Amino acid sequence: MKAVFLDYASLDKDDLDFSALHAIYDELDVYPTTSSLELLERVRDVDVIISNKVIINAETIQQCPKLKLILISATGTNNIDLVQATAQGIIVCNCQAYGTSAVAQHTLMLILNLATSYRDYDRAVQQGKWNHSSQFCLLDFPIVELAGKTLGIVGFGELGHAVAKLAEAFGMTVLVAQLPNRPIHETRIPLTTLLSQVDFLTLHCPLTEDTQDLIHAHEFSIMKKSAFLVNCARGGVVNENALAEALIRHEIAGAATDVLTVEPPKDGNVLLNPSIPNLLITPHSAWGSVDARQRIINQLVENTDAFIQGKVIRQVN
Repeated sequence: MKAVFLDYASLDKDDLDFSALHAIYDELDVYPTTSSLELLERVRDVDVIISNKVIINAETIQQCPKLKLILISATGTNNIDLVQATAQGIIVCNCQAYGTSAVAQHTLMLILNLATSYRDYDRAVQQGKWNHSSQFCLLDFPIVELAGKTLGIVGFGELGHAVAKLAEAFGMTVLVAQLPNRPIHETRIPLTTLLSQVDFLTLHCPLTEDTQDLIHAHEFSIMKKSAFLVNCARGGVVNENALAEALIRHEIAGAATDVLTVEPPKDGNVLLNPSIPNLLITPHSAWGSVDARQRIINQLVENTDAFIQGKVIRQVN
């Protein structure tokens, strides 16, 4: 089979092993990026397309008579026209659960940074404030222990469960929110009830019509002033203007987010204002451990092998 990987640079930082992927195909062309002008020439004669973020629309699929399989080197399927692929009998498979450990670890890292005022202390040391301290230590910024605190989790799938396990290892009590328009679950707590009880709130739910702006001004007003928010879900789950205002007005103690509504934020973002207090932002990097990215390559191999064997796995259409 002849295959093409359209945008491997979205995964690889010269630290991944592609040998098994090359070995499973008769011919594999790999490109760091592919523009819309380059796309058709690169895919029109292949059996397999591998894409992370390159858009494969209906028009492109229609012009690929040999195409049998599209592999998404991610979980999201919004860059592929699944309807057209299905109409042409083309199987589409994605990668799944490759970043669970990485995102859970990143979530706890953000929680710990907020709990210990790590950024403030690091900055104080770099600025020489410790050098001039009258005591052996600096205690200029609040430090709270996780033990005995309550963590609220919104989105209790694989990621939510992984975060809960880590939080419980720190001695935290875990509460799980009932998502809107989901079947009632006896162990879930209505969001408005949960918000008033938690010391930390972490988000791990998908962005849907029901979760768009799920955390807005009203929700911040319910939370404790000592509470922290961590968003490792999607930018739109939290209303960014409301978050900025809540931090400026000290309605909550702090927040951290790995996601923004538009990524990368080329035209700016309200949360990038450096005057917003106690806000940590990471560049959608929670998933990106070398281990997680290698799992994606491994799953591409597994998906291809399963297709060859007639036992398709991770099919999304």
